[in-house]
Amino acid sequence: MYVWPAFKQVHFFLAAKNTILIPHSYHSIREKLENTLNIEANALLQLGQSVTDEACRAVDTIYHSRGRVIITGIGKSALVAQKIVATFNSTGTNAVFMHAADAIHGDIGMMDEQDIVICISKSGDTPEVKVLVPLIKNFGNMLISLVSNNDSFLALQSDICIFLDVEKEADPNNLAPTTSTILQMAMGDAMAVALLSMRGFSQKQFARFHPGGSLGKQLYLKVSDLIVRNEKPKVYLNDTIKKVITEITGKRLGATAVMDDNENLMGIITDGDLRRMMDTVENLSSINAGEIMSSNPKTIFFDSLAVDALALMKKHSITQLIVLDNMRYKGMLHLHDMIREGII
Repeated sequence: MYVWPAFKQVHFFLAAKNTILIPHSYHSIREKLENTLNIEANALLQLGQSVTDEACRAVDTIYHSRGRVIITGIGKSALVAQKIVATFNSTGTNAVFMHAADAIHGDIGMMDEQDIVICISKSGDTPEVKVLVPLIKNFGNMLISLVSNNDSFLALQSDICIFLDVEKEADPNNLAPTTSTILQMAMGDAMAVALLSMRGFSQKQFARFHPGGSLGKQLYLKVSDLIVRNEKPKVYLNDTIKKVITEITGKRLGATAVMDDNENLMGIITDGDLRRMMDTVENLSSINAGEIMSSNPKTIFFDSLAVDALALMKKHSITQLIVLDNMRYKGMLHLHDMIREGII
């Protein structure tokens, strides 16, 4: 007879003691998923249709402020606050997260007199918030609240109160922060986008704050940044096919530049050119590089943006570009360089 290991027996005992395992079909699971999403979607729709003047005043106040935005909360609202801080910072609004519990134990010292505080709380009556709010008021800072209880301590003490109407949370017990946190996050996003638009925040500014993202790379990465690790394949007009094959294979860029004796660029030979030549030429020993090269190759300048190089490759359905600097051969750019940097 098989005997379960002791840890499995304990696990089963705890599961049996605390939960009742009920079988569920995919149909019933799908209903639960759809119900949650519909509840939250309807709440978002209602919020979008009932934006108040208080929300507009909050955005306008932040826009004209000379200080930072300090966003605080407790529990799940604190996690939402951190996300909003990240969104504000990445879209041009200087923001800092301050945990409500830590604030009443010294972190409130991070506040400057010109800072605006946004406090996020569903109930508006949590103990930490009720201790923190008077401290903020004593400092003289503007207090904006995102709250779902208009009669709460936080709502009544705020200079600007943005009411987020939560008819019900998405869970069957109406307890787990679900709909409420969705509304908090959505309002934070809406405020960030409104501020972004008011400031005329451009793609270049966004890229400056997101240098590691694909958009950032498209807006700042140059050809010179991409070819620094590449080999520089080149042959000369009278070089043999063996030399050409060795150069293309050894430099691993699928092509080689063809130069004259004065180091002027004359053309390009790709591995495709080699295959086509072998299909039509029987005596390879008599062929030199100048006879099989493609003259007038597609080129890109050394200081051009990588995204412009990619557009040129797409336009001509090619995978390599000759890179020039002051009309001198600088190297070769391959499509794989774009893929490696996540530009594509």
